[in-house]
Amino acid sequence: MRPMPLVHGVVHRFVEARGLRFHVAEAGTGDDVVVLLHGYPQHWYEWRDVMPALADRHRVLAIDLRGFGWSDAPRRGYLKEHMVDDVLAVLEALGVERVKLVGHDWGGWIGFLLCLRAPERVERYVALNILHPWPRLFGSLRHLWRFWYMFVLAAPVLGPLGQRTRWMTRLLLRGGVADPRTWTEDLLADFTEGLATPARTRAGVQLYRTFLARELVPILFGRYRTRRLTVPTSILFGVDDFAMTPAQLGGHEPFADDLRIELVSNCGHFIVDERPDVVIAHLRACFDPHDLETEPSRVR
Repeated sequence: MRPMPLVHGVVHRFVEARGLRFHVAEAGTGDDVVVLLHGYPQHWYEWRDVMPALADRHRVLAIDLRGFGWSDAPRRGYLKEHMVDDVLAVLEALGVERVKLVGHDWGGWIGFLLCLRAPERVERYVALNILHPWPRLFGSLRHLWRFWYMFVLAAPVLGPLGQRTRWMTRLLLRGGVADPRTWTEDLLADFTEGLATPARTRAGVQLYRTFLARELVPILFGRYRTRRLTVPTSILFGVDDFAMTPAQLGGHEPFADDLRIELVSNCGHFIVDERPDVVIAHLRACFDPHDLETEPSRVR
């Protein structure tokens, strides 16, 4: 594992929750708490630009999900509903009652499920380059080929090998941006070296294997259609995402009280790394609307 990256103003703590040790990066102070949930193949350092930008007005907590970063990597527990339990348990351990929530990729999916499970805990939610929990069945089947990388990562041999040799994680990171200048070699190493260790290699495989074997089909057939999203929510979405397309963002209207979508042009899946300026502006507009002169544009 590489040394912990340094970000000015960010401190680190470890929290015991659900029998595991979770790493939490923290910046800022106060009762107005923003929680950040990363995606694959990243960890808290995904938020290196966002945390200092929000810390002047908020207490910002970036949690390493189970299996990633500096949190424990158990053999089991990668059902996304169980990972929601993890986040809620970490917040309980920290004594945090109510938050503003941000999630990207798998962190974004977990964020949606958390809002459905415990809406009283979330004041507002921002999802970054992730689909909502109410996909249209036939539209989703038409785009299922985009999930090819999930099948590779879940495979018995290819999944571990792709992470241990870094070729798969590097391929996803490089292919997931519209601007190749987003990544330096150091950044690529920061996000790929940890997943090359045995326990985290297994965690990456289990994350996708659990989804494909136990979660995908129920979701496609309406697992969350009896649940309503009452938390005010926005999706900020880079339109050049290799895994998802803006055409898949529709269909939420019967299931959400207030879900808005903003598209970002010339931006890929890793929107936090590629366009931190847009992400920060969007978060400020959502979390501090009275301090801003204008609302964010619908398309950038």
